[in-house]
Amino acid sequence: MPRPRLLLPAALLLLAPLALTGCGSEDAGSGAGSTPSRAELEARAQAAQTRTEHVYVTEADGFTLAKQSVGVLGDDGFQAVYVAKEGGGQIKVDVERGTVDDKSCRGLYPPAKRCEKDGKGWYRTPGPGSSDSTDASGSWHAYVRSEHGLRVQLSADPGLVDRDTLRAAAEKAHHADAAELDAVLPEKTSPAAPVERGDIPRDGDGAPQDPPGAGG
Repeated sequence: MPRPRLLLPAALLLLAPLALTGCGSEDAGSGAGSTPSRAELEARAQAAQTRTEHVYVTEADGFTLAKQSVGVLGDDGFQAVYVAKEGGGQIKVDVERGTVDDKSCRGLYPPAKRCEKDGKGWYRTPGPGSSDSTDASGSWHAYVRSEHGLRVQLSADPGLVDRDTLRAAAEKAHHADAAELDAVLPEKTSPAAPVERGDIPRDGDGAPQDPPGAGG
């Protein structure tokens, strides 16, 4: 059964600024020390239910990656949020399998009424009005492009992140290299060991035993 989409309109999925800016935010690629092996990076991506080739990072002045926002999108896509150090702005990065062109641009999620070619991608908004609109039903704008069989979309609230900033971040979005993968991907955690019960017989299916004289 396909995994349900985790994508919501940017206006609804923006993470609480206080929760993001307090901890867990850092620049992608800022990790120190030696880079893990490719096999380890692949294992970490698999544990996060995505693939290393689907992990994209970007740069935007005054924004840092919120590591707790990193996760899977759909079946094996990737999503992450970059948070402004001031002002509460957030830029969401979504990567999933697929393409985009003039015909399909408006039908992508979230649906757009305005879709114009801009550079290597398309600029999308929920209505024909100005991108400065902050109406609760349409307070998002996005840049999307396709490459290597993937669709890469960056979205934000236009009231907090202007078009020039969003365009620059979209242009800088790229597939993460080994160091960036190490900085972005969650650490792989080992499954918890089973709790050993000392009151269960080692053989057979006996019930827990009370020691002699334990009863009232």
